[in-house]
Amino acid sequence: MKFSLSLHMERFSPNKDMMEVKNNLLSLVRMADEGGFHTLWTPEHHTIEFMISPNPFCILTWWGDHTARVRLGAATIVAPYWNPLRLAGEAAMCDHLTNGRLELGIGRGAFQYEFDRLAGGLPQQQGGAHMREIVPAVIELWKGNYAHNGEIWSFPTSTSVPKPLQQPHPSIWVAARDPNTFDWAVKVGANIMATPLSSPMAEVINLANKFRKAMADNPQVPRPKFLMLRRSCVYERPEDWDVPVKLSIDYGRSFESLFHNIGKVDNGFPEKVSYDTVVNRANYDPEVVREAMLFGTPDEIIKKLDVYDAAGVDEMVLGICFNTPFEMQKKTIELFVREVMPEFAHRAK
Repeated sequence: MKFSLSLHMERFSPNKDMMEVKNNLLSLVRMADEGGFHTLWTPEHHTIEFMISPNPFCILTWWGDHTARVRLGAATIVAPYWNPLRLAGEAAMCDHLTNGRLELGIGRGAFQYEFDRLAGGLPQQQGGAHMREIVPAVIELWKGNYAHNGEIWSFPTSTSVPKPLQQPHPSIWVAARDPNTFDWAVKVGANIMATPLSSPMAEVINLANKFRKAMADNPQVPRPKFLMLRRSCVYERPEDWDVPVKLSIDYGRSFESLFHNIGKVDNGFPEKVSYDTVVNRANYDPEVVREAMLFGTPDEIIKKLDVYDAAGVDEMVLGICFNTPFEMQKKTIELFVREVMPEFAHRAK
């Protein structure tokens, strides 16, 4: 099992200086590269301050100039916000500018708040149709001349300029939670990225079972890679669990505000919706959050990771950006590199 990080710039107050946010993030990126993390992933989001990443390719190119080994991934490009020609060209250019380190994740999108502003109010659940059309179109454009006449996009014979540095092309990852998406992604040769969000550990097994079924239903397809993302925080004392748990709960309330478009957003800062309006309210119980998230001392983290390893997860992504203080983020990376990674490296031998 490989280990990666999900990172992005974030502000939860207008008093937070953007230059400080940028510089702190770059420090984490350098630590991750030096520490041996496999991939650095960053999302695509618009008009909201707690996920500042309007174009992941810009950020990945920036990171590429300050790192040497780590892979650089978009997780995820939101398909309804893009045209296939633009996506193919920008992704290929990023691949060149990062010396062939791009990993391209594509999803249907999550926040209805954004869909109302960038996708004409399209229900975010319908974004899957855009994802299923754009992925094969981008692959064809990377190959060469290609004309497209689809349900969403149409264009005459065109090609990607430039073509990707990696051949035949950068790895494509599809964000999946629905069984049909798992099945479709496997059929088109994409890798799978999944997240249990704020759900208990049982959801990890549920997602793993969907992956196994998709593989069983498509025996002719080589096994893709299976990635999973969880909010993460590593600390030295067991009693320190309460800080990341509280931050995770508050973060989840802001997430639901945007996902369902049920709360106010003031100058890019979303409010935290009340517990009366959250979905699956039981998931916000502090003990449930403590157990479900990748929170704990190094020994506790190793035990939790055993569950993901047994579930067949190939790449475990630590999401350490949920309004966690910079020093806590650094400590998570330090402890994980020093005390968690060696345990799994030893097992691999």
